[in-house]
Amino acid sequence: MNRSPNPSQKNLPLGVLCGAGAGALWGLVFLAPELARDFPPLDLAAGRYLAYGLISLGLIGTRLPSLCRSLHGRDWHGLFWLSFFGNSFYYVMLSMAVQKGGIALTSLVIGFMPVAVTIIGSRDKDAPPFLKLAPSLFFCMIGAFCIGWQALFHVGPVSGAAGSSGLLGLFCACAALASWTGFAVGNSRALARLQHVSAHDWNLLTGLMTGAQAIVMLPLAFLVDQNTHGLAACERFAAVSIGVAVIASLCGNALWNRMSRLLPLTLTGQMILFETLFALLYGFLWDRRMPHPLEIASFAFIVASVLCCVAAHRKPAAQALDNQTS
Repeated sequence: MNRSPNPSQKNLPLGVLCGAGAGALWGLVFLAPELARDFPPLDLAAGRYLAYGLISLGLIGTRLPSLCRSLHGRDWHGLFWLSFFGNSFYYVMLSMAVQKGGIALTSLVIGFMPVAVTIIGSRDKDAPPFLKLAPSLFFCMIGAFCIGWQALFHVGPVSGAAGSSGLLGLFCACAALASWTGFAVGNSRALARLQHVSAHDWNLLTGLMTGAQAIVMLPLAFLVDQNTHGLAACERFAAVSIGVAVIASLCGNALWNRMSRLLPLTLTGQMILFETLFALLYGFLWDRRMPHPLEIASFAFIVASVLCCVAAHRKPAAQALDNQTS
């Protein structure tokens, strides 16, 4: 049986705040492909994660040798795959999904991630009974369907392209969903196991590994991108890459790692909904329009989903605290 973080280390209010903060920062990632639309997704991923790696290296500094000695071969193997599926591969798929299918369609598919993560986390020893989680999962799915109906059947600026381009965007969004679901579960397990490594240092080590993968991606990115870019476009690309690296990868991941040690996996999944909520909000601001009725309903269902999941965890958390003090 898998284990979640020690109950004594859980803090639901602080964990939810960290999850909301991570979602607010990660939601900006959905705008990056629009800000640098002249560059293909592979370029965006290579630029973002190269910057992430360099910044992480600068922040670790002389502590790198001691951090490396604190990890075993299994940990490095896990770090490699977590970096790949949670960063490199995920961001390429996400960027292609946004460019081909639109922000709303991509947000819809990613919005189903909490369902997958919560179902996996329901097998943990200290997880609430599945029936208590069912209302939260129900509201999550209804909210996602509201977004999807608006995105797929009311084609507009946010919903993206239709036809083969839309299908490709849907496929990429599904690949991103599977990739990040695996990351969310694996990263939570790794943080629970590696208590001697701080959440901040784990984030920086992830940045180093992802930066190394970005170096490998660079030649492929140059081969794929046959376009000639002007100086202004390159400057904008560099600004977007550095901005996303600092805001989403460095700060957003730090909040997410902190949250992963404060919340059980069943509640961790629900925190991903904040990314969906903020991504939609930023999309509306980008397109300078008000949300449609179905999109407003989706916001309400997302909020209801998170509140129901938090309520389902309050009693088990309180019981765990009582058992410790008694």
